Amino acid sequence: MPACRILITGVANFWGTGLARALLADPDVERVVGIDTRTPPDDVAGAITLIEADLRTPELRTLIRASAVDAIVHCDIPQFPEPGRAARQLHDVTVVGTLQLLAAAGDLPTLRTLVVRGSAAIYGSEPAAPAFLSEEMALRPGATRFQRDLGEIESLVDGIARRRRDVTCTMLRLQPVIGVTLDNPVTRLLRAPVVPVMMGFDPRVQVLHEDDSIAVLQRAVHDPVAGTVNVAGPGTISLNAAIRRMGRPVVPVPHPLFGTVAGAARRLGLPPMSEDTIRYLRYGRGVATDRMTNELGFTPRYDTRAAIDAVAAELRKAAVG
Repeated sequence: MPACRILITGVANFWGTGLARALLADPDVERVVGIDTRTPPDDVAGAITLIEADLRTPELRTLIRASAVDAIVHCDIPQFPEPGRAARQLHDVTVVGTLQLLAAAGDLPTLRTLVVRGSAAIYGSEPAAPAFLSEEMALRPGATRFQRDLGEIESLVDGIARRRRDVTCTMLRLQPVIGVTLDNPVTRLLRAPVVPVMMGFDPRVQVLHEDDSIAVLQRAVHDPVAGTVNVAGPGTISLNAAIRRMGRPVVPVPHPLFGTVAGAARRLGLPPMSEDTIRYLRYGRGVATDRMTNELGFTPRYDTRAAIDAVAAELRKAAVG
């Protein structure tokens, strides 16, 4: 039966707020509970049960047990600094917060579904990687801090899946999400007046439209599948072609100097770039989506090219008027 009482962590961020709105409009949902230290928009805050708390609080177990939810959607896994979350806090928020959440949820008798918004960044971006990575190909330790954090989070989720056979645990590995609403370094880079690219590199990239990133979370709440699921818009496109479709000029930079340019991003009017983003711009990444389509039963509205074109169209519309 569909989940009726759902807890969303990070309810004030893009995914938490978007999912809350979708679930509030869902007739099968009885109650939405949100937890965050920040306040979501008024329409969401006034319609959900809001718990103003940090996932690392010692009272988390008591707060979650009182909510008596049958599904938890963990959206509070920030990759980039965001309002209220400085870069130095990200490891604690992601790993320690997840550890506390799963410890608190581990003995929640009403729990039946756990959905985690993870990231395909766990695979990294490697020159010798296959064109499309399947879910079992993220076994070696990550090269970057965020990859290692994702590996720790997935290990924690595997642990609760083994202990609680009555709980279906779904780990969604999302490819980079683009859109006009979401604000992160990747979307800001594509919207920048000029986009730096590495001279001699034109990787194949794969993205997910922001609307599909919300829709797949809602799908997983009601129809979860056990284990990890890659999530992306079908198909890939070369980075330079994607930037052209966005109507943005490129500035080729010799790859030995790209890190310096990235470090000077703020002075150049560009967003700062993490090590993961720089490697993605050099080598790209594609993931296989067979499990998403065949087991989760989810088909994105936008493939990779259509997602880029949709964002480009919205930006042109905004520029006109």
